[in-house]
Amino acid sequence: MLSNLDHLQIEAKDIEPETIRKQLENFRKGFPHIRLERHAGVGDGIMKFEGEKRNFFLTYYDQHFRHYKIQKFVPASGAASRMFKKLFEFLDKEGDDEVSMEIIEKDQGSDSVYRFIKRIRNFAFYNDLDHVLKETGTSVQGLIDSGEYKKLIRALLIGEKLGYAELPKALIKFHSYPDGARVAAEEHLIEAAHYASDGCRTARIHFTVSPGHIRKFDEKMKMATEKYSSALNTVFEITHSFQQSSKDTIAVDMENNPVRNPDGSLLFRPAGHGALLQNLMIPDADIIFIKNIDNIVPDRLKNETYTSKKLIGGYLLWIRAFIFSFLKKAENGSLSEEEILAAVKFAEENMLLSFSPDLIKKEREIILEELKTRFNRPIRICGMVKNEGEPGGGPFWVKDEAGKISLQIVESAQIDMNNEIQRKILASSTHFNPVDLVCCIKNYHGQKFILADFVDDSTGLISVKSFGGREIKAQELPGLWNGSMAGWITIFVEIPIITFNPVKTINDLLRDEHQ
Repeated sequence: MLSNLDHLQIEAKDIEPETIRKQLENFRKGFPHIRLERHAGVGDGIMKFEGEKRNFFLTYYDQHFRHYKIQKFVPASGAASRMFKKLFEFLDKEGDDEVSMEIIEKDQGSDSVYRFIKRIRNFAFYNDLDHVLKETGTSVQGLIDSGEYKKLIRALLIGEKLGYAELPKALIKFHSYPDGARVAAEEHLIEAAHYASDGCRTARIHFTVSPGHIRKFDEKMKMATEKYSSALNTVFEITHSFQQSSKDTIAVDMENNPVRNPDGSLLFRPAGHGALLQNLMIPDADIIFIKNIDNIVPDRLKNETYTSKKLIGGYLLWIRAFIFSFLKKAENGSLSEEEILAAVKFAEENMLLSFSPDLIKKEREIILEELKTRFNRPIRICGMVKNEGEPGGGPFWVKDEAGKISLQIVESAQIDMNNEIQRKILASSTHFNPVDLVCCIKNYHGQKFILADFVDDSTGLISVKSFGGREIKAQELPGLWNGSMAGWITIFVEIPIITFNPVKTINDLLRDEHQ
């Protein structure tokens, strides 16, 4: 099936032949559906901290964070082009540039071109757009008055001046301030200064970016760090990495045969955010906060974000301290039988780990080995918000092939929608995954775990895409916060819905939370 030239191409991408074989086998067999046991809710899989307990973990973070090297990890390599889907559909419609407002206002939905035009002054990039147009002898209002909406949209999306369709979300202006508008990446710097800096006031942020955007990204970050370092009394250390081409996956046609480019070479596609697992190992940090590039708010709403980050951060540090202390004592042989049994109870109550009912009746060494196995792995505390209809994954109790039950983040695409019981469990879910995590990927000796050891390889996804006017199949690796972290210690904590304000379409920036 594969020629010598194909093998040379695979080798050049630093992909093992066995990896390609497995990917082709996955296409033929498909991935098994996730088996949902029940949804995770407050009191059954999701922690909710209120009153004294909440204050305890907030205080714990404030008292201890200075002793750790903290990093913020922001996946930001995707282009912003999907934000402008409605605008491009409008541009692709046949007809002259001049369109009557009566035609546009037929669709007044939240994502509509009508709403974009009517509220264009409310976008943070408005002044830039108006300036670019005035250089050509017109203006935003002039084009609106003449009905030249297509020309207006092209000026924003296409061309060297602004070219928003070619930019990553990280470099899109999201919010307006008296001293100028901020791009999304700048907002992450502001956030990091308030909860992800260490005792020396150093804030470290690692962005994943695409090679094509790196020059503009570096230029913007250089200006931003110069601007905010003195204002926030913070030293910013900005690093970046690229999604490795060795993590790309081969594409196949609908008969599972490899698809080829016009030049005869094999077609490979990016493998989704699960390919960023290796990037997550790059930062040398004790604690890593993970948050998507588009989930940020203006300064007036940031305090809730700071508080929720410190809450889950405090809980992580508290859990980490217990686990590390236990494992060090176990290594030294200094644990009493009472401490071992207390650790089982602690894990059940505070880490929501489930054990065999007869575990505590077994011999000391058997109990100890079970605890060492369950404790010595990466830790993640995942903020969860109440489900208000947003698409995406959520927290569930999942049963694996061996019958073991664990807490996992599951995407709807992983669920068997032909199974009525599974559909009902999905429909009953109360919370949503906003991708708001804090992690520890080092063991009690300070060494990084090999994160690939904790991936559930059976949780990949296969989707149908379009290539050259025909349907093909693409494969995604287990998602970064789904199957890639399946073997981690996983704890869900409820956080306020106001901390989740993603920007999936350009008109999302018109929501009150982004104004």
